Amino acid sequence: MARNVMIVDDERDIRITVRAVLEPRGFKVLPVESGEKCLEELEKGFRGVILLDIMMAGMDGWETVREITRRKLDKGIVIMMLTAKHEPDPDLEQLTENVLHYIRKPFEPAELVAIVGEYCQFLEEADSTKEKGSV
Repeated sequence: MARNVMIVDDERDIRITVRAVLEPRGFKVLPVESGEKCLEELEKGFRGVILLDIMMAGMDGWETVREITRRKLDKGIVIMMLTAKHEPDPDLEQLTENVLHYIRKPFEPAELVAIVGEYCQFLEEADSTKEKGSV
């Protein structure tokens, strides 16, 4: 599995920043502006790390997570929630097997690269283990 990352944020500047930070370091970044677009990309077969903003117009991040689970689109992905809040969000207690982390905005580029890289590696290892088990 490639180092695929989907950034889901209704703020264009955040999508541009994430892409500018990750692409030069070998990540393939897919920027989308809404939860609905995220679901469309998952339906098309996207697999990788999803950076998902919590507070978006229309379908927010937590609604998107619930819809991903309901539609059974949660295979081969890890979701990291993005939040601009400075206090812990009570919804962060909703972390699931796919929502493994959250990052506060603004984020440090080096921290973003390290965390996204770690979860991409986690997905690659899980995929490799699955392939070995099915031989």
